[in-house]
Amino acid sequence: MSENLPEVCRQRLVEGLEQLEIVLPEKTIEQLLAYVAFLVKWNSAYNLTAIRDAEQMVIRHLLDSLSVLPMVAKQDMLDVGSGGGMPGIILAVCNPETNYTLLDSNGKKTRFLQHAKTQLQLSNVEVIQSRAENYSPPELFDRIISRAFTALDNMIDWCGPLLSEKGLFVAMKGSYPEPEQKPIPVGWEVKDVQPINVPFIDEQRHLVSIGRMASNKP
Repeated sequence: MSENLPEVCRQRLVEGLEQLEIVLPEKTIEQLLAYVAFLVKWNSAYNLTAIRDAEQMVIRHLLDSLSVLPMVAKQDMLDVGSGGGMPGIILAVCNPETNYTLLDSNGKKTRFLQHAKTQLQLSNVEVIQSRAENYSPPELFDRIISRAFTALDNMIDWCGPLLSEKGLFVAMKGSYPEPEQKPIPVGWEVKDVQPINVPFIDEQRHLVSIGRMASNKP
C-alpha cells in the first residue's frame, strides 16, 4: 500500500527519524507509510483529518506523534479521542509489546481505526467507540494519552475516572500554558512539562503530564 505514496513521504519520515534520534526496523517504517496511505485513501470519503497532502500527513501526524515516543513509558495506554489514530496507531506500530486502547465516539473514525488495525496486523490494539465519560474499562489505565483532544480541565473531568490512582495523563499540546487555559481541577497537579521539537515544524509543542496530588495521609 505504501508504494502509492510519493517518494518524498519516505524521505521525510527517514530524515525526521534521524533528527529525532529514533531507530526503527524497515518493517516498522513500511507499516507507518502504509498507515499514511490508508489515511489518504479513507480521508477523501470520511474526512478524518483536515490535512490532505500525504507529505504533510507524514510531518504533522507521523513525526508529530513519533516525537513523544522516547518520552512515553512502554506500558498499556489509552488514547482518548484517538481520531484517525494519532498517536495511538503510530505508537502501537512502534511498540508491539505494549497494548493500546483507542477510544473515539465517532463511528467513521473507529471504522478507520479498525481497518488500520486489521491491515497492519496490530494484535496490541483494541478499538472502542464511546464517549470518554460513558466508557467503563475492565481495568483502570496507568497512562492516558491525548493529542489535540480537549482542554486540560475537560480531559481531567471526563477521563479522571479512567485513570488509576497513581496514573498519569500525558497530553500532547501546542503552546503551554494554552490560551485562556482554565485552572487544573482540585486534587490534580501538573507533574511535568517537556518541550518537544518536531522535525520540519516551526511551531511550539509540549508534552504535559498530569496526575493526582499526593495524599497527606500517613
